[in-house]
Amino acid sequence: MSSQRNKIPENIVILDDSSDDEDTPSTNRTILTPTPPPSAPHAPPRPAEPPVATTAAVRSLDSQSFWKAGAYEEINLTRPTLLPGELEHARVHPKFLHSNATSHKWAFGAIAELFDNAVDEINNGASFVKVDRIYNKRDNSPALLFQDDGGGMCPDSLRKCMSLGYSMKKANTTIGQYGNGFKTSTMRLGADVIVFSRSSRASQATQSVGLLSYTFLRKTGQDDVIVPMVDFDISNHWAEPIIYGSQDDWSSNLKTILEWSPFVSKDELLQQFEDIGSHGTKIIIYNLWLNDEGVFELSFDDDDEDIRLRDEISRVALTKASKKAIETQAHISYQLRFSLRAYASLLYLRKLENFKIILRGKPVEQYNIADELRHPKVVTYRPQVSTALKEPTVETTLGFLKEFPAISISGFNVYHKNRLIRPFWKVTGDGNSQGIGVVGVLEANFIEPAHDKQDFERSSLFHRLEMRLKQMQLEYWRGHCELVGHRPLDKKTSARTLQNNISISPPVEHNRNVQQNFQSSDSATGISANGQDKILNKPFIACITNPRQELSGLQPRKSSGTSFNNEMAVQPPGKHAAKSVEGQLVEISGSAASIDQICEENIQLFVRCEEHAEKEKLLKRTVEELEKELEDTRKKCAELSSHLERQRKDKIIIQAATT
Repeated sequence: MSSQRNKIPENIVILDDSSDDEDTPSTNRTILTPTPPPSAPHAPPRPAEPPVATTAAVRSLDSQSFWKAGAYEEINLTRPTLLPGELEHARVHPKFLHSNATSHKWAFGAIAELFDNAVDEINNGASFVKVDRIYNKRDNSPALLFQDDGGGMCPDSLRKCMSLGYSMKKANTTIGQYGNGFKTSTMRLGADVIVFSRSSRASQATQSVGLLSYTFLRKTGQDDVIVPMVDFDISNHWAEPIIYGSQDDWSSNLKTILEWSPFVSKDELLQQFEDIGSHGTKIIIYNLWLNDEGVFELSFDDDDEDIRLRDEISRVALTKASKKAIETQAHISYQLRFSLRAYASLLYLRKLENFKIILRGKPVEQYNIADELRHPKVVTYRPQVSTALKEPTVETTLGFLKEFPAISISGFNVYHKNRLIRPFWKVTGDGNSQGIGVVGVLEANFIEPAHDKQDFERSSLFHRLEMRLKQMQLEYWRGHCELVGHRPLDKKTSARTLQNNISISPPVEHNRNVQQNFQSSDSATGISANGQDKILNKPFIACITNPRQELSGLQPRKSSGTSFNNEMAVQPPGKHAAKSVEGQLVEISGSAASIDQICEENIQLFVRCEEHAEKEKLLKRTVEELEKELEDTRKKCAELSSHLERQRKDKIIIQAATT
């Protein structure tokens, strides 16, 4: 006996760019029984699918290296004809799967996306995500397994997961939001992925299998992304195939899955659900990508309890094995580059309650570096977000590494919605001794991460945050460096730093008188005629022209007819030099401020300028609102005056009538 239930898309899903429309009306679907009655409803017949390429037409992958896998010879197969009244749709070529996955430059970034999907399932009861290596039974090659015990996906949800642009994550607490992470991450790690998911929705228990195979699409010459899927109803404790079109369609899907997946029979396919339980999802990524040397990108043999990046390990091996280098390489800031266990331990800022990341059979211990900083200090930052209803407050914890000064690492771990986006972000320039060993941790939910979640979008908020973090680091260093055996730079040290780091060159000729004055004052300024730099105790004028370098801090106005080739252009004191850059010159002498102080003042001025700009916007908005209120008040006053005038006239008329 057959029963009718809400219908979902066809077994074979063609991936289109989709919107998040979840209110599409549904029709009926039929669950197949061993002998379906003649009255069982069926969808209208569909044209035949593109034929699978014959052995002669099959093209093996040109390269199993990820960065070369997008170039291959296409096989031109005839597209099926459209049914009467059926509209043509925009198709997604299989090459897009590869180009879309190139957003992940780093393989661990792709793995983190799959971790995020499991963590988002905590709200649906997930207590773990398991990551391990298994083997493809067809060729004994390694494959990557991800498994969680979350709510799982019903047939409809699995189809949206396999499609582009669908996202059912609407809460502000979820990490995923674009509906693209599953496709980019799985295709970045391997050429093929098969998904098993079991769920229970509205008293119906289902299990589904979906195959997203770049190998299948390429070897059969498809010009559209086709994803074969099969679904089963397990409400009665046995697996009944769910049919949407015809039994032949369902069988064709199953045949394609068995031909291109690691599993050769239906029974073997169904066995994969045995360890999932009543709900959960299992993802198997196979045909893993190789590096340029022809070996797997991911290394499973260097550590039985870890997954490592082979190329990064090779770079470490080439590093000189000095004592300091060995100590630095053992630190988590270095380990996370090639160790998945180290990276996963820092991936989430707050501890995940009742949830574990199990990597190769051993749980990952979450680690917050802020808990082990020496002399910690919390600094509050209030970004000027004009669109926010409530002004956000960001607390940054700063301190010295417990291993400092043996390990001289500095930077900020910046999180977004509890997820690590930029680890050990270095905001100060190389070679600057101030700020060394200072590490900070913060959660910046007011700026948006990039699509690969390994960086932030470059916005004005981001640049203001960068300047503010630099200021925090320098201020913390100056206030606490004596606690770790350092002391702030004094005036003599600042002068030596100035002499060692400022490149000085004669100015480009823009006025003959200035050039003559400059040449005649070589002895006074300490600059030799042959262009060699020599700084004496005489005061001199310096113009800082590159604000992005560590020794610069001002943004001078460009004066017409004047150019500067080096970071610092020096002119002798005098009225000509003072006028040439319109007041943007900084007079530096033995008693003047150091370059670092100038940089700090520049940062403060920049921040104040931004704050004033935001305040100006707010004031303008307030003025507009007040003007509108004033206009409304004037209208009300006019209406009241008119009303009072009418009442006065009516009163006079009434009095005249009574007399």
